[in-house]
Amino acid sequence: MKKLKLPIKICFLFFLPLSLGLTHMAVNNAQGVEAFYARPIYPVIGQLLSRLTGLAPFSVAEFFLVFFILYLCYSLGHIFLTIIRRKAGSIQLLGHWVLNLMIGLSLVYFSFVVIWGLNYHRLPFGTIAQLDTRPASIEELGQLCEDLIERANHIRLEVAEDENGVMTIPGGSRDVFSRAHLGYDIASERYPVLGGTMGKPKGVFFSEAMSYTGIAGIYFPFTGEANVNITTPNALLPATTTHEMAHQRGFAREDEANFIAYLSSSFHPDPDFQYSGLLLALIHSMNQLYRYDPEAYQALSAQYGEGIRRDLQAIRDYNARYEGPIERTHTKINNAYLKSNHQEDGVHSYGRMVDLLIADYRQRMLQP
Repeated sequence: MKKLKLPIKICFLFFLPLSLGLTHMAVNNAQGVEAFYARPIYPVIGQLLSRLTGLAPFSVAEFFLVFFILYLCYSLGHIFLTIIRRKAGSIQLLGHWVLNLMIGLSLVYFSFVVIWGLNYHRLPFGTIAQLDTRPASIEELGQLCEDLIERANHIRLEVAEDENGVMTIPGGSRDVFSRAHLGYDIASERYPVLGGTMGKPKGVFFSEAMSYTGIAGIYFPFTGEANVNITTPNALLPATTTHEMAHQRGFAREDEANFIAYLSSSFHPDPDFQYSGLLLALIHSMNQLYRYDPEAYQALSAQYGEGIRRDLQAIRDYNARYEGPIERTHTKINNAYLKSNHQEDGVHSYGRMVDLLIADYRQRMLQP
Protein backbone atom coordinates (compact mmCIF):
# COMPACT_ATOMS: atom_id res chain seq x y z
CA MET A 1 0.00 0.00 0.00
CA LYS A 2 2.87 2.38 0.79
CA LYS A 3 4.22 2.01 -2.75
CA LEU A 4 0.93 3.29 -4.11
CA LYS A 5 1.10 6.55 -2.19
CA LEU A 6 3.51 8.39 -4.52
CA PRO A 7 1.73 7.43 -7.79
CA ILE A 8 -1.61 8.41 -6.26
CA LYS A 9 -0.16 11.75 -5.18
CA ILE A 10 1.24 12.36 -8.65
CA CYS A 11 -2.23 11.76 -10.11
CA PHE A 12 -3.44 14.84 -8.24
CA LEU A 13 -1.03 16.94 -10.29
CA PHE A 14 -3.27 16.37 -13.31
CA PHE A 15 -5.75 18.80 -11.78
CA LEU A 16 -3.50 21.59 -13.06
CA PRO A 17 -3.70 20.68 -16.78
CA LEU A 18 -7.40 19.94 -16.27
CA SER A 19 -7.88 23.46 -14.92
CA LEU A 20 -5.95 24.96 -17.83
CA GLY A 21 -8.03 22.91 -20.25
CA LEU A 22 -11.30 24.15 -18.75
CA THR A 23 -10.06 27.72 -18.93
CA HIS A 24 -8.95 27.31 -22.55
CA MET A 25 -12.36 25.94 -23.50
CA ALA A 26 -14.10 28.82 -21.74
CA VAL A 27 -12.02 31.63 -23.29
CA ASN A 28 -13.77 31.52 -26.66
CA ASN A 29 -17.15 30.28 -25.48
CA ALA A 30 -18.73 33.11 -23.49
CA GLN A 31 -22.26 32.03 -24.45
CA GLY A 32 -21.64 28.55 -23.11
CA VAL A 33 -20.09 29.81 -19.88
CA GLU A 34 -23.04 32.15 -19.36
CA ALA A 35 -25.66 29.50 -20.12
CA PHE A 36 -24.15 26.51 -18.33
CA TYR A 37 -22.09 28.03 -15.50
CA ALA A 38 -22.53 31.74 -14.72
CA ARG A 39 -26.34 31.64 -14.54
CA PRO A 40 -27.29 28.16 -13.22
CA ILE A 41 -24.24 27.00 -11.23
CA TYR A 42 -22.21 29.89 -9.86
CA PRO A 43 -25.10 31.67 -8.05
CA VAL A 44 -25.73 28.49 -6.05
CA ILE A 45 -22.04 28.13 -5.15
CA GLY A 46 -21.53 31.83 -4.41
CA GLN A 47 -24.62 32.27 -2.26
CA LEU A 48 -24.05 29.04 -0.32
CA LEU A 49 -20.45 29.92 0.54
CA SER A 50 -21.27 33.55 1.28
CA ARG A 51 -24.17 32.78 3.57
CA LEU A 52 -22.24 30.10 5.46
CA THR A 53 -19.18 32.27 6.09
CA GLY A 54 -21.51 35.20 6.73
CA LEU A 55 -22.40 33.54 10.03
CA ALA A 56 -18.91 34.43 11.29
CA PRO A 57 -18.50 38.04 12.50
CA PHE A 58 -14.94 38.19 11.15
CA SER A 59 -13.34 37.56 7.75
CA VAL A 60 -12.90 33.82 7.40
CA ALA A 61 -10.69 34.50 4.38
CA GLU A 62 -8.32 36.61 6.46
CA PHE A 63 -8.18 33.89 9.14
CA PHE A 64 -7.29 31.27 6.52
CA LEU A 65 -4.62 33.52 5.04
CA VAL A 66 -2.96 34.17 8.41
CA PHE A 67 -3.14 30.45 9.29
CA PHE A 68 -1.61 29.51 5.92
CA ILE A 69 1.28 31.97 6.33
CA LEU A 70 2.02 30.67 9.84
CA TYR A 71 1.84 27.06 8.68
CA LEU A 72 4.11 27.78 5.72
CA CYS A 73 6.70 29.43 7.97
CA TYR A 74 6.53 26.54 10.44
CA SER A 75 6.86 23.80 7.81
CA LEU A 76 9.71 25.56 5.98
CA GLY A 77 11.50 26.16 9.28
CA HIS A 78 11.13 22.49 10.22
CA ILE A 79 12.56 21.34 6.89
CA PHE A 80 15.50 23.72 6.96
CA LEU A 81 16.38 22.74 10.54
CA THR A 82 16.28 19.09 9.52
CA ILE A 83 18.60 19.74 6.58
CA ILE A 84 21.01 21.87 8.65
CA ARG A 85 21.24 19.15 11.29
CA ARG A 86 21.83 16.63 8.48
CA LYS A 87 19.31 14.21 9.79
CA ALA A 88 18.66 11.04 7.80
CA GLY A 89 15.97 11.45 5.16
CA SER A 90 16.09 15.25 5.13
CA ILE A 91 16.38 15.48 1.34
CA GLN A 92 13.51 13.04 0.95
CA LEU A 93 11.47 15.15 3.36
CA LEU A 94 12.14 18.24 1.25
CA GLY A 95 11.12 16.36 -1.90
CA HIS A 96 7.83 15.29 -0.32
CA TRP A 97 7.22 18.87 0.84
CA VAL A 98 7.74 20.24 -2.68
CA LEU A 99 5.48 17.56 -4.15
CA ASN A 100 2.77 18.28 -1.58
CA LEU A 101 3.05 21.98 -2.33
CA MET A 102 2.62 21.35 -6.07
CA ILE A 103 -0.37 19.11 -5.39
CA GLY A 104 -1.86 21.75 -3.11
CA LEU A 105 -1.42 24.48 -5.73
CA SER A 106 -2.96 22.25 -8.40
CA LEU A 107 -6.01 21.55 -6.25
CA VAL A 108 -6.35 25.20 -5.21
CA TYR A 109 -6.18 26.43 -8.80
CA PHE A 110 -8.70 23.78 -9.94
CA SER A 111 -11.03 24.83 -7.11
CA PHE A 112 -10.60 28.50 -8.05
CA VAL A 113 -11.57 27.83 -11.67
CA VAL A 114 -14.63 25.74 -10.75
CA ILE A 115 -15.83 27.86 -7.83
CA TRP A 116 -15.43 31.29 -9.46
CA GLY A 117 -12.69 31.67 -12.09
CA LEU A 118 -14.84 30.72 -15.09
CA ASN A 119 -16.76 33.97 -14.50
CA TYR A 120 -13.87 35.80 -16.19
CA HIS A 121 -15.10 34.33 -19.45
CA ARG A 122 -18.85 34.91 -19.17
CA LEU A 123 -20.71 37.35 -21.41
CA PRO A 124 -19.75 41.00 -20.85
CA PHE A 125 -22.12 42.88 -18.56
CA GLY A 126 -22.77 45.36 -21.36
CA THR A 127 -24.14 42.54 -23.50
CA ILE A 128 -26.23 41.12 -20.65
CA ALA A 129 -27.67 44.56 -19.84
CA GLN A 130 -28.13 45.40 -23.54
CA LEU A 131 -26.05 48.57 -23.30
CA ASP A 132 -24.77 50.39 -26.37
CA THR A 133 -20.99 50.10 -25.91
CA ARG A 134 -19.92 51.24 -29.38
CA PRO A 135 -16.80 53.47 -29.46
CA ALA A 136 -17.37 57.05 -28.29
CA SER A 137 -15.99 60.37 -29.44
CA ILE A 138 -14.01 62.70 -27.19
CA GLU A 139 -17.01 65.03 -27.25
CA GLU A 140 -19.26 62.29 -25.88
CA LEU A 141 -16.71 61.48 -23.17
CA GLY A 142 -16.71 65.17 -22.24
CA GLN A 143 -20.52 65.15 -22.05
CA LEU A 144 -20.39 62.15 -19.70
CA CYS A 145 -17.88 63.93 -17.45
CA GLU A 146 -19.99 67.08 -17.38
CA ASP A 147 -23.06 65.05 -16.43
CA LEU A 148 -21.17 63.24 -13.65
CA ILE A 149 -19.80 66.52 -12.27
CA GLU A 150 -23.25 68.10 -12.19
CA ARG A 151 -24.80 65.11 -10.42
CA ALA A 152 -21.89 64.73 -7.98
CA ASN A 153 -21.94 68.43 -7.07
CA HIS A 154 -25.64 68.19 -6.36
CA ILE A 155 -25.60 65.06 -4.20
CA ARG A 156 -22.41 66.15 -2.39
CA LEU A 157 -24.50 68.77 -0.56
CA GLU A 158 -26.44 65.97 1.16
CA VAL A 159 -23.53 64.01 2.71
CA ALA A 160 -22.00 64.52 6.14
CA GLU A 161 -18.62 66.23 6.60
CA ASP A 162 -15.90 66.04 9.24
CA GLU A 163 -14.19 69.04 10.86
CA ASN A 164 -12.01 69.41 7.73
CA GLY A 165 -14.96 69.55 5.39
CA VAL A 166 -14.22 66.06 4.00
CA MET A 167 -17.02 63.56 3.47
CA THR A 168 -17.52 61.27 6.44
CA ILE A 169 -19.89 58.43 7.29
CA PRO A 170 -20.94 58.84 10.95
CA GLY A 171 -21.77 55.14 11.38
CA GLY A 172 -18.42 54.02 9.99
CA SER A 173 -17.69 50.92 7.95
CA ARG A 174 -20.17 48.71 9.81
CA ASP A 175 -22.97 51.06 8.83
CA VAL A 176 -21.81 50.94 5.20
CA PHE A 177 -21.71 47.14 5.21
CA SER A 178 -25.19 46.85 6.72
CA ARG A 179 -26.74 49.15 4.06
CA ALA A 180 -24.73 48.10 1.00
CA HIS A 181 -27.25 45.52 -0.21
CA LEU A 182 -30.03 48.09 -0.64
CA GLY A 183 -28.71 49.35 -3.97
CA TYR A 184 -28.37 45.82 -5.31
CA ASP A 185 -31.87 44.93 -4.14
CA ILE A 186 -33.31 47.75 -6.24
CA ALA A 187 -30.91 47.33 -9.18
CA SER A 188 -31.79 43.62 -9.42
CA GLU A 189 -35.36 44.53 -10.31
CA ARG A 190 -33.98 45.92 -13.57
CA TYR A 191 -30.94 43.65 -13.87
CA PRO A 192 -31.84 40.25 -12.32
CA VAL A 193 -28.22 39.01 -12.64
CA LEU A 194 -27.32 41.43 -9.83
CA GLY A 195 -29.70 39.77 -7.39
CA GLY A 196 -29.04 37.13 -4.78
CA THR A 197 -28.86 36.78 -1.01
CA MET A 198 -25.27 37.10 0.10
CA GLY A 199 -23.42 37.46 3.37
CA LYS A 200 -22.60 41.03 4.39
CA PRO A 201 -19.28 42.57 3.36
CA LYS A 202 -16.59 42.38 6.02
CA GLY A 203 -13.83 44.69 7.16
CA VAL A 204 -10.27 43.40 7.17
CA PHE A 205 -8.59 43.38 10.59
CA PHE A 206 -5.17 44.04 9.06
CA SER A 207 -6.45 46.90 6.92
CA GLU A 208 -3.54 49.15 7.84
CA ALA A 209 -1.03 46.65 6.47
CA MET A 210 -3.29 46.04 3.49
CA SER A 211 -3.11 49.75 2.62
CA TYR A 212 0.62 49.49 1.93
CA THR A 213 -0.15 47.05 -0.89
CA GLY A 214 -2.57 49.49 -2.51
CA ILE A 215 -5.46 47.04 -2.05
CA ALA A 216 -8.87 48.55 -1.31
CA GLY A 217 -10.75 45.27 -1.18
CA ILE A 218 -10.52 41.58 -2.02
CA TYR A 219 -13.15 39.06 -3.01
CA PHE A 220 -12.11 35.63 -1.74
CA PRO A 221 -13.93 33.04 -3.87
CA PHE A 222 -13.20 30.11 -1.55
CA THR A 223 -15.30 31.69 1.20
CA GLY A 224 -17.59 33.90 -0.92
CA GLU A 225 -16.67 36.94 1.15
CA ALA A 226 -16.41 40.56 0.04
CA ASN A 227 -13.47 41.84 2.12
CA VAL A 228 -12.98 45.59 2.41
CA ASN A 229 -10.05 47.70 3.59
CA ILE A 230 -11.68 49.86 6.28
CA THR A 231 -8.95 52.51 6.11
CA THR A 232 -10.27 53.50 2.65
CA PRO A 233 -11.34 57.17 2.63
CA ASN A 234 -15.04 57.48 3.45
CA ALA A 235 -15.79 59.08 0.10
CA LEU A 236 -14.81 55.84 -1.67
CA LEU A 237 -15.73 53.29 1.01
CA PRO A 238 -19.30 52.60 -0.24
CA ALA A 239 -18.10 52.29 -3.85
CA THR A 240 -15.27 49.95 -2.81
CA THR A 241 -17.77 47.83 -0.90
CA THR A 242 -20.19 47.57 -3.81
CA HIS A 243 -17.27 46.77 -6.11
CA GLU A 244 -16.39 43.67 -4.07
CA MET A 245 -20.08 42.76 -3.95
CA ALA A 246 -20.11 42.76 -7.76
CA HIS A 247 -17.41 40.07 -7.68
CA GLN A 248 -19.56 38.23 -5.15
CA ARG A 249 -22.34 38.17 -7.77
CA GLY A 250 -20.14 36.55 -10.37
CA PHE A 251 -18.71 39.52 -12.27
CA ALA A 252 -14.98 38.91 -12.20
CA ARG A 253 -13.66 41.58 -14.56
CA GLU A 254 -12.40 44.63 -12.70
CA ASP A 255 -13.77 47.16 -15.17
CA GLU A 256 -17.24 45.62 -14.94
CA ALA A 257 -17.10 45.43 -11.14
CA ASN A 258 -16.30 49.15 -11.07
CA PHE A 259 -19.25 49.95 -13.31
CA ILE A 260 -21.60 47.72 -11.32
CA ALA A 261 -20.41 49.45 -8.15
CA TYR A 262 -21.44 52.77 -9.72
CA LEU A 263 -24.70 51.29 -11.00
CA SER A 264 -25.82 49.76 -7.71
CA SER A 265 -24.81 52.95 -5.87
CA SER A 266 -26.94 54.97 -8.28
CA PHE A 267 -29.96 52.84 -7.33
CA HIS A 268 -29.18 53.12 -3.61
CA PRO A 269 -31.67 55.20 -1.59
CA ASP A 270 -28.95 56.91 0.49
CA PRO A 271 -26.96 59.93 -0.75
CA ASP A 272 -23.60 58.75 0.63
CA PHE A 273 -23.71 55.66 -1.59
CA GLN A 274 -24.95 57.66 -4.57
CA TYR A 275 -22.14 60.18 -4.17
CA SER A 276 -19.45 57.53 -3.66
CA GLY A 277 -20.48 55.74 -6.85
CA LEU A 278 -20.53 59.01 -8.77
CA LEU A 279 -17.09 59.96 -7.44
CA LEU A 280 -15.66 56.60 -8.54
CA ALA A 281 -17.15 57.09 -12.01
CA LEU A 282 -15.95 60.69 -12.15
CA ILE A 283 -12.36 59.76 -11.27
CA HIS A 284 -12.18 57.12 -14.00
CA SER A 285 -13.91 59.24 -16.64
CA MET A 286 -11.89 62.38 -15.98
CA ASN A 287 -8.66 60.36 -16.03
CA GLN A 288 -9.55 59.17 -19.52
CA LEU A 289 -10.51 62.67 -20.62
CA TYR A 290 -7.15 64.00 -19.38
CA ARG A 291 -5.40 61.32 -21.42
CA TYR A 292 -7.12 62.34 -24.67
CA ASP A 293 -7.99 66.03 -24.20
CA PRO A 294 -6.10 67.79 -21.36
CA GLU A 295 -7.67 71.17 -22.18
CA ALA A 296 -11.20 69.81 -21.85
CA TYR A 297 -10.15 68.14 -18.61
CA GLN A 298 -8.90 71.46 -17.19
CA ALA A 299 -12.09 73.26 -18.20
CA LEU A 300 -14.38 70.64 -16.65
CA SER A 301 -12.36 70.13 -13.47
CA ALA A 302 -12.89 73.84 -12.78
CA GLN A 303 -16.58 72.95 -12.29
CA TYR A 304 -15.86 70.76 -9.26
CA GLY A 305 -17.58 71.98 -6.12
CA GLU A 306 -15.46 72.70 -3.06
CA GLY A 307 -16.68 69.53 -1.36
CA ILE A 308 -15.50 67.35 -4.25
CA ARG A 309 -12.13 69.12 -4.24
CA ARG A 310 -11.65 68.42 -0.53
CA ASP A 311 -12.62 64.77 -0.96
CA LEU A 312 -10.25 64.27 -3.91
CA GLN A 313 -7.42 65.88 -1.98
CA ALA A 314 -8.11 63.57 0.99
CA ILE A 315 -7.91 60.58 -1.38
CA ARG A 316 -4.61 61.84 -2.83
CA ASP A 317 -3.21 62.33 0.67
CA TYR A 318 -4.27 58.81 1.63
CA ASN A 319 -2.63 57.28 -1.45
CA ALA A 320 0.58 59.25 -0.87
CA ARG A 321 0.73 58.09 2.74
CA TYR A 322 0.86 54.41 1.76
CA GLU A 323 2.70 54.63 -1.55
CA GLY A 324 5.98 52.72 -1.74
CA PRO A 325 7.78 49.59 -3.00
CA ILE A 326 5.20 47.20 -1.53
CA GLU A 327 2.38 48.94 -3.40
CA ARG A 328 4.37 48.93 -6.65
CA THR A 329 5.21 45.24 -6.26
CA HIS A 330 1.56 44.37 -5.67
CA THR A 331 0.56 46.32 -8.80
CA LYS A 332 2.96 44.20 -10.86
CA ILE A 333 1.62 40.99 -9.32
CA ASN A 334 -1.98 42.09 -9.88
CA ASN A 335 -1.13 43.00 -13.47
CA ALA A 336 0.22 39.49 -14.07
CA TYR A 337 -2.86 37.94 -12.39
CA LEU A 338 -5.26 39.90 -14.62
CA LYS A 339 -3.36 38.95 -17.76
CA SER A 340 -3.38 35.29 -16.72
CA ASN A 341 -7.18 35.48 -16.71
CA HIS A 342 -7.17 37.00 -20.21
CA GLN A 343 -7.67 40.62 -19.19
CA GLU A 344 -4.92 41.53 -21.64
CA ASP A 345 -4.75 45.21 -20.73
CA GLY A 346 -3.63 44.34 -17.20
CA VAL A 347 -4.26 47.11 -14.69
CA HIS A 348 -5.16 49.41 -17.60
CA SER A 349 -8.31 47.34 -18.21
CA TYR A 350 -9.89 49.35 -15.38
CA GLY A 351 -10.14 52.25 -17.84
CA ARG A 352 -12.64 50.31 -19.93
CA MET A 353 -15.21 51.07 -17.24
CA VAL A 354 -15.72 54.33 -19.09
CA ASP A 355 -17.19 52.49 -22.11
CA LEU A 356 -19.96 51.18 -19.87
CA LEU A 357 -20.45 54.59 -18.25
CA ILE A 358 -20.90 56.18 -21.67
CA ALA A 359 -23.32 53.42 -22.66
CA ASP A 360 -25.32 54.06 -19.48
CA TYR A 361 -25.26 57.81 -20.23
CA ARG A 362 -26.60 57.18 -23.73
CA GLN A 363 -29.41 55.05 -22.32
CA ARG A 364 -30.36 57.71 -19.75
CA MET A 365 -30.38 60.44 -22.42
CA LEU A 366 -32.86 58.40 -24.48
CA GLN A 367 -35.27 58.04 -21.59
CA PRO A 368 -38.17 60.53 -21.45
